[in-house]
Amino acid sequence: MNYEILARKWRPQSFKEIIGQKHIITAISNGLSLGHIHHTWLFSGTRGIGKTTIARLLAKSLNCTKGISSNPCRKCTICQEIEKGLCLDVLEIDAASRTKVEDLRDILDNIYYAPTKSRFKVYLIDEVHMLSRHSFNALLKTLEEPPKHVKFILATTDIEKIPKTIISRCLCFKLKTLSENNIFDLLKDVVDKEFVYSDRDSLEKISYYAKGSVRDALNLLENAINLGNGNIYIKNVIEMLGLPPRKYAFFLTSAILKKDLKQTIFLLNKINSLGVEWEEVLIEILRFLYHITISQSFSIELEKNFSQTYKNHINKIAKNTNKKNVRLCYQILLNGRKELKFSPSQKIGVEMAIFRAISEM
Repeated sequence: MNYEILARKWRPQSFKEIIGQKHIITAISNGLSLGHIHHTWLFSGTRGIGKTTIARLLAKSLNCTKGISSNPCRKCTICQEIEKGLCLDVLEIDAASRTKVEDLRDILDNIYYAPTKSRFKVYLIDEVHMLSRHSFNALLKTLEEPPKHVKFILATTDIEKIPKTIISRCLCFKLKTLSENNIFDLLKDVVDKEFVYSDRDSLEKISYYAKGSVRDALNLLENAINLGNGNIYIKNVIEMLGLPPRKYAFFLTSAILKKDLKQTIFLLNKINSLGVEWEEVLIEILRFLYHITISQSFSIELEKNFSQTYKNHINKIAKNTNKKNVRLCYQILLNGRKELKFSPSQKIGVEMAIFRAISEM
């Protein structure tokens, strides 16, 4: 059974398919069209936002037999070999596992040999910040005057660890963290093409908890599909992410603002029996407090995935609760979240933050 995971199956194969990085794609495409071919590119940014994907597309654009172009044909032997990871002239190096200077020198010793059958020999060094100081020194000498048939593409999640002398010799691009809307649109497109049933609420939850990473979003989506036996249901997504059901988080927020200790303890025990991630309980309460504040202060539409019933309840709480108490509660719980790592357990940390909010409002 030749199953392909979603993150690989839906990896972009052309610059047009890249989402959320328009400024970078435009700069690279224009540079290729004008014939402004640099010898080293450096892509930086958080995980799963397209650094390696763009690097491979760039390698394909440089080596396509139809000519250097931002729209490689994808049909020639070179393009197909690069897409499959079989091209001998495109070498992908994981710097995290090859940090020693001896490893890098073994690689660099071969740069003066001409490409086997491509236009350029491309070295794609992933997580380049993991190289040792001596490895960077060895790389620096090569980057100063590399052979004309050699191109370097570097990728990193931590550009601060790369020496300035290396950065100054690169064409640098900082990739943006993707917005929830970008990720939601992608997930919607994927489930439609995969003929998978899903509701909007589920995709919005996954988009939010992907934290800007396309790869994380697709992995969460795949997990949700498996949990739902081929479909995506909100109850499975909530269970997968360790979230408290929205109704309990909402009722808990209401009880805290009313200083109803008995109801608060009852709801905390109820939530505990569900086996949730306790930090997520605080996050959900903070989100409700934010929307209550918005309702009190501005005429702004609440989240689209809130039902009209929730919107009415939030507006009611907003009218019957002192603004200062809502903001004070938010501040106390926010500080409580910061202190969770010092608590005996997350459960104790969350409960103490909530009890503090009730007593100090």
